[in-house]
Amino acid sequence: MTDTPTEHGWHVDDRCTNCDVARQLAPGLIAEEGGRSVVVRRPRDAEDEQRLHAAAFACHTRSVRPPSGRRLDPALDPYPMPLDATVYLCGHNAPMTAAANSYLLRRPAGNLLMVDTPRWSEALATRFEALGPVSDVLLTHQDHAAHGRAYADRFGARLWIHEGDLAAAPDADQVLRGIEPLEITTGVVAHPLPGHTRGSVVYVADERHCFSGDSFYWSRTTGDIEVAESVTWYSIEQLAASLGPVFKLASGSRRLARALAALSESPKYVQYESDPPPCDRTHQPP
Repeated sequence: MTDTPTEHGWHVDDRCTNCDVARQLAPGLIAEEGGRSVVVRRPRDAEDEQRLHAAAFACHTRSVRPPSGRRLDPALDPYPMPLDATVYLCGHNAPMTAAANSYLLRRPAGNLLMVDTPRWSEALATRFEALGPVSDVLLTHQDHAAHGRAYADRFGARLWIHEGDLAAAPDADQVLRGIEPLEITTGVVAHPLPGHTRGSVVYVADERHCFSGDSFYWSRTTGDIEVAESVTWYSIEQLAASLGPVFKLASGSRRLARALAALSESPKYVQYESDPPPCDRTHQPP
């Protein structure tokens, strides 16, 4: 099915990098065809329109476009979008962070933590700050570090990164070291998890919310937690060794545990001593 403005009104233009973000936000409306995202059906109601606007305002290339002759209405920008009473999705994904999602995490004291960062914008910073003071910016790894310093300075917040990826944020205010978990603020634990990069970190809040960076992801295809071996830049062996013990994988994820065990014995894993390969913009798997 071709994806054209005349067929659907809404469409995805040819700048799409197949990052999956739009498909996450508008399932059933946007799907993958021919190695890119396309609009597969027209919106039927207001809820469908809201999903398409969420996809459009998150797309890092601004490739999700409304019907011809219309511009995206800033009044319909849903971000920051509440996912529950504690977590907000920032939207406005950045080209410089490989289209990564970013989040705001509300704490009981009323402050917020930003996990990874959206594209830099003073207007966005003002919008985020309207939810409350942002005290910390937590970077999961070097691929997502691009706008960390800008947001931390704007909020007067502390910028966090692991020493393994310090070259991406050498002016970080707080540097995580080693591989032992560390409670960085009440209820929020940083778990160093070398694998995707040397300094990858997973942040777990209140034993409920897990911000995994690119260490692992939830697959809509398999209905389970998955690891993308093809973009595990540092060491699939180290990732396999540390992931299970850290998270005590539940019975529903035993298949992943078996897969990791097999991968840890594979000679195909990548390990670098200095800089990793450039990040692949399509590294967020479907």
